Amino acid sequence: MSKYLNLSIKEIHELLISKKIKPIDLVEEAFEVLDNNKLNAFITVDYEGARKRAIELENIEIDKNNLLFGIPIAIKDNIMVKDLRCTCASHILENFVSIYDASVIKLIKENNMIIIGKTNMDEFAMGSTSETSYFGPPINPWNKDKVPGGSSGGSAVSVASGITPLALGSDTGGSIRQPASFTGIVGMKPTYGRVSRFGLVAFASSLDQIGPMTRNVYENALLLNIISKYDEKDLTSFETKEDFTRLIGEDIKGMKIAIPNYFVSDVVSEKVVERIKKIVKFLEEKGCSVSYVDINNIDKAVILYHIIAMGEASSNLARFDGIRYGLKEDAKTLEELYKKTRSKGFGKEVKRRIMVGSYILSGENAKTYYNKALEIRDDLKKSFDNIFKEYDLIIGPASSRVAYDLNLNNDDPLKCFMDDILVMHANMGGFPSLSLPVGLIDKMPIGMQIMGKQFDEALIYKLASFIEKEFKEGE
Repeated sequence: MSKYLNLSIKEIHELLISKKIKPIDLVEEAFEVLDNNKLNAFITVDYEGARKRAIELENIEIDKNNLLFGIPIAIKDNIMVKDLRCTCASHILENFVSIYDASVIKLIKENNMIIIGKTNMDEFAMGSTSETSYFGPPINPWNKDKVPGGSSGGSAVSVASGITPLALGSDTGGSIRQPASFTGIVGMKPTYGRVSRFGLVAFASSLDQIGPMTRNVYENALLLNIISKYDEKDLTSFETKEDFTRLIGEDIKGMKIAIPNYFVSDVVSEKVVERIKKIVKFLEEKGCSVSYVDINNIDKAVILYHIIAMGEASSNLARFDGIRYGLKEDAKTLEELYKKTRSKGFGKEVKRRIMVGSYILSGENAKTYYNKALEIRDDLKKSFDNIFKEYDLIIGPASSRVAYDLNLNNDDPLKCFMDDILVMHANMGGFPSLSLPVGLIDKMPIGMQIMGKQFDEALIYKLASFIEKEFKEGE
């Protein structure tokens, strides 16, 4: 039974300041929930390190302005944490231990948060259900027969089940927002470059972004405050100094909001569309203007993602060769070493994507497929930019359906891509986008997506917090 971790971050902070509780109390409670629930949310649990850090924090004066002091946090297992395994949920890295901290982890540690472990995920973040994990899928706490979403499924489960109030995930084509939708939590994919990718194991470098996963909107903004900072080690990083909570609580009257017609078309279940239209009515009653719009190339996202992500993945994963680190098989020739190591080390889905990506980047195919996809991607971004010239934000479902049965899509990898059909656009354009729980459908949570123009996270949080008060609970 939770004593403290079900309280708000502000309430926990007050208890810590008043010395009514200590950080070790929070850590022990997190471990108790983790051990009792058996949801396979974690690949590596740092019992010793987390307890040691909690004890150390007892001798550090608490900064009253740092609400995240002493708070347990879970980290997706493709983000480097020094002296902890970083497996990317793959056999090929099963015993690989990080020798440095990712830039985002340095910020977590500098702000005296406590890392309790590394969370389960789709292998190398390739999947939408977390079922491609070498360690087996994490379990959706809402229904143990349903997928938790992916690829940041373990982080989503950790927050949704009350193990930790906060987690970090990564989002390449919806991998924070889709599992957030499936598990009833808040997940933000920040503007590309807002959070340093140094120390994130690359999947598709032009699409990847680390982001916060939390119980509510305010705490999500708090965590983004901590992890967003310029990093010279990441060439896509930019200077960022702002309080993302600053607009939370303000009135939304007068806001102009767009819904792409594609987001409420027949690619989305009727019950999900009904839920979105109910929110539209609420927003209009509160003084917002909501318009349905058409966006050029919006239906091309899955194809673009296939080409760009798989091409970049085949290049990034070339480093896993059995020579420098990770799994290494005995072989007489270099070619044999590559073949044996990768055949045994990579799972089926990763192999498939590498092979497709290698074909895409081979010879003239690079011009025919990859370069052409980049051109269309640029056109798609411009189409969204034009919408943002007239509207403050774009909304729609975060997923076309609620979480479905485990093993349902294992025979058809294309079906999994359809889970992200509504969330890939933000990655294509580098836009910030958040998934917000807006109630239940068939006793399972569903999320609504709020997308803004680049650098507009604070405005997203403003609208999200307003909607959260009305729609988080109940059918």
